[in-house]
Amino acid sequence: MRTVVRLLTAVERTEEQERTLARIRTECERTDVRFEEQGIELDVSIGRALDELIEGAPSTDRCPAYSYAFYQVVAAHFSDPTDLGAWRRPSWFHTLDDELARHGVPSDLLPGTFLFGGPPLRLPHPGDAVPAIGTLPARRAAEVADAYASVLDRLDPRFRDAARRFTDVMRCEAEEWENARGLGTTPDTLLFWFH
Repeated sequence: MRTVVRLLTAVERTEEQERTLARIRTECERTDVRFEEQGIELDVSIGRALDELIEGAPSTDRCPAYSYAFYQVVAAHFSDPTDLGAWRRPSWFHTLDDELARHGVPSDLLPGTFLFGGPPLRLPHPGDAVPAIGTLPARRAAEVADAYASVLDRLDPRFRDAARRFTDVMRCEAEEWENARGLGTTPDTLLFWFH
């Protein structure tokens, strides 16, 4: 995520950063075309939103295009996407939060805290419930997995599958983080994207 933020906030970009931005612009344009074909109209195109993020001057304070542009910047730098599943309402996670908290999971490890906490820099509000962005420091994945695993058998049955899925994914992310550290790299962020 440090690389993503540096790219968006650099005063002078390296050649490599410019090449990366060219690929990101292409993806933003593709998404704009796809949205147009689906009849989805945005007040600001995703390509324009990217340029405005780079300039540090969004032209509106409410439009999902900036979140989609940010996602494309992140996608150019992150790897190993994992699909956590499909949920009809993001608000369901607040009910899951209540259940986990009732069993002693600390508030900073509750899913609603990291799933919807926003990106590491300020973006205009998407204007609707989605797209939503959240982050979690990669080094904390093991804490989440341990906390959820410790209460799993006490959760109401309707929450167990989701909590188990998070436990498994976070355990995997914790192992990836440890392996990367062993190789001398330090992945810093897990990004969550709801759309």
